[in-house]
Amino acid sequence: MTLTDVLPSLGRSLHTKLEPDVWPRSTSAHPDGLRIAGIPVNELAARFGTPAYILDEDEVRRRCRAYRAALPGFEIAYAGKSLTCRAVLRWMAEEGFLLDVCSGGELAVARAVGFPAERIILHGNVKTAEDWKAALGYEIGRVVVDSLDEIEQLGSLARHPQRVLVRVTPGVDGHTHKAIATGVEDQKFGFPLRDAMTAVDAVLAQPGLRLDGLHCHIGSQVSSVASFELAARRMVEFVGAIRDRHGVVVRSLDLGGGHAVPYLPGQQEFDLAGYAQRVQVAVNYTASQLGLPAPRLTIEPGRALVANAGVTLYRVVTVKSRYVAVDGGMSDNMRACLYDAKYLVRLAGRSSSAPLRTVSVVGRHCEAGDVIAADIDLPSDVHAGDVLAVPVTGAYHHSLASNYNQICRPPIIGVRDGWARPLVRRETEEDLLARDVG
Repeated sequence: MTLTDVLPSLGRSLHTKLEPDVWPRSTSAHPDGLRIAGIPVNELAARFGTPAYILDEDEVRRRCRAYRAALPGFEIAYAGKSLTCRAVLRWMAEEGFLLDVCSGGELAVARAVGFPAERIILHGNVKTAEDWKAALGYEIGRVVVDSLDEIEQLGSLARHPQRVLVRVTPGVDGHTHKAIATGVEDQKFGFPLRDAMTAVDAVLAQPGLRLDGLHCHIGSQVSSVASFELAARRMVEFVGAIRDRHGVVVRSLDLGGGHAVPYLPGQQEFDLAGYAQRVQVAVNYTASQLGLPAPRLTIEPGRALVANAGVTLYRVVTVKSRYVAVDGGMSDNMRACLYDAKYLVRLAGRSSSAPLRTVSVVGRHCEAGDVIAADIDLPSDVHAGDVLAVPVTGAYHHSLASNYNQICRPPIIGVRDGWARPLVRRETEEDLLARDVG
């Protein structure tokens, strides 16, 4: 059973040619083009300009509720690095989620909406003095410690016993892109199992710290439930080792996130129900075999909650040979360059009966690698002025956006029930110049 299976059916009315797995459920195809949450994309493009990130609020909330329904015994923390803005963090607070932040900046957004401090977890393999100041000043609930230096620094700064999780690298391959594989050894995150007891020793030796539990994260875009299952077993076994060494029973186990989402039609959704069942069985069985109480489980989905709620709109600027060039590119979608990520692109502002031809949709930046989607099929009559839509852009697009070539970053436009409003406004040239004080 996939996430789609546990999402409540809202009676989507989709054209047979619209790929259902990758668009927000409110998307529908019409003779005059696509509509998202009942709003024609031409209207969105005209009103808010392009490029623009469109984010379907109902889709985000629906996915949050699907996770809560499938994992009733779990704590669920939203991985804020996937998409942080005030509106999204407010939605997560309203849905009862915890929040995972990785910097003082992400924490500042959380503070701006009054996200409950006790429900915040601070992550990151490098925490600066400013990060520590922000986290301790807000008195957040938990900190994931990632090095012996961090343990010493936090222990000396904490004003009262700070709850911490030790990040452990369980030696599990998530079978994902090497840039987002974080569960294997010999990389920058966490303590490999062979060294993790040293970190536990250090935490227990700090009177300003309280060992709340363990943390692991095996990577992003992981589709194999078996990989999560193996990591969970190894983590519980390490809980047993801590008990045997220190007589301390760790009661909390954070298994991270990284659940895969489909970016292209036909790609399989993450087996959320299978994950819930298999991970719980693995944890409970291993704990019982070791004579341990089953730990409280926390997970940290990010992409799985927001990716498929997002659609980026572009306007075609030129068509040259087999290249369709648009008004955005790598400054608003770095994933294609970083991870060779593949995307669907659709003519969205109108329908066409023209035969398809193979083209590459490219961006406006001065890089040959600025390609949004290579060798895809679009109607042969695509021309300057057309609106194109790229789905599954809710996660790690706004977060990774840049000002390369001094291009202003796009807005995030929230849509719901026929209404649209800016959640993050479009950046302007005045914004760029405001920071340039030379």
